[in-house]
Amino acid sequence: MKKVIINKNDAGQRLDKFLFKFFDSIPSSMIYKGIRKKRIKVNGKKSDIAYKLCEGDVLDLYINDEFFEPEKQTDDFSTLTPDLSIVYEDENILLADKSVGMSVHEDETESKNTLINHIKAYLFQKGEYNPEKENSFAPALCNRIDRNTAGIVIAAKNAMTLRIMNEKIKNREIDKYYLCLVQGHMKEKEKTLKGYLVKNEKQNRVYYHDKPVKDGKTAITKYKVLAEGELTSLLEVELLTGRTHQIRAHLAATGHPLAGDGKYGTNEFNKKIGMKYQALYSYKLRFNFSEECELSYLDKKVFEVKNVPFAKNIK
Repeated sequence: MKKVIINKNDAGQRLDKFLFKFFDSIPSSMIYKGIRKKRIKVNGKKSDIAYKLCEGDVLDLYINDEFFEPEKQTDDFSTLTPDLSIVYEDENILLADKSVGMSVHEDETESKNTLINHIKAYLFQKGEYNPEKENSFAPALCNRIDRNTAGIVIAAKNAMTLRIMNEKIKNREIDKYYLCLVQGHMKEKEKTLKGYLVKNEKQNRVYYHDKPVKDGKTAITKYKVLAEGELTSLLEVELLTGRTHQIRAHLAATGHPLAGDGKYGTNEFNKKIGMKYQALYSYKLRFNFSEECELSYLDKKVFEVKNVPFAKNIK
């Protein structure tokens, strides 16, 4: 038997949802059976699966030891030297300026040197996060950007912030702006583009269509030309929808692919201007909340990366 005390980051979850997170490998049928057969109790009593946990609740788990995860290790967080550029931070949220080449999460090519691991190590070493004291929560990213795209990523330090930020992103209450360098000069200096993108998982790319097609996702991209060089143009782009590779595919469809983009652009042009990575930077966020919440102090605030490398060197 194991006793679990519900903490602040666990509170507010349904009992069954909490247990799914607490037990990584246990079958869902065993959890439901455990609740039904009183092998899982809340405050010494049988509880409903939909019971909303409160801070301080005590769970008695009469589950075989084999299903309990070993104690969470903190070695990685104590030995990893955080490599972060922090745009903004408070007790709830952290805005990190991710560099080109860093993955936000673990993938098949990288398991340790990821943005989320650097954030966890940073918070662990500050004393704001201890995995051994958490039952179901770890600092988490609220949005993500590609490995080869740089810019602002939102990290939640607690469960309340993660819940609110996910809701705000879903409701499009966070405005996201990108800087990008594109090939050539745009015919119209300001425009809202609309099209349809179909994702090809095997190729890890999307295909653009002017009209609705099967499996096509609506993509709306607003751009404004900020400056022009001899060969390229600097644009500010606002994402009105958030599709995979949306900016890259949408601008390539206009005949003006991103400088440095080998997938949707041309290697010949990229070599000509000396760009080895896609010139795309998530440089600005604006919080635009529709109603009061615990994070309302962020409403109408704008956070921006001031020094975007390719913006200073327009070809």
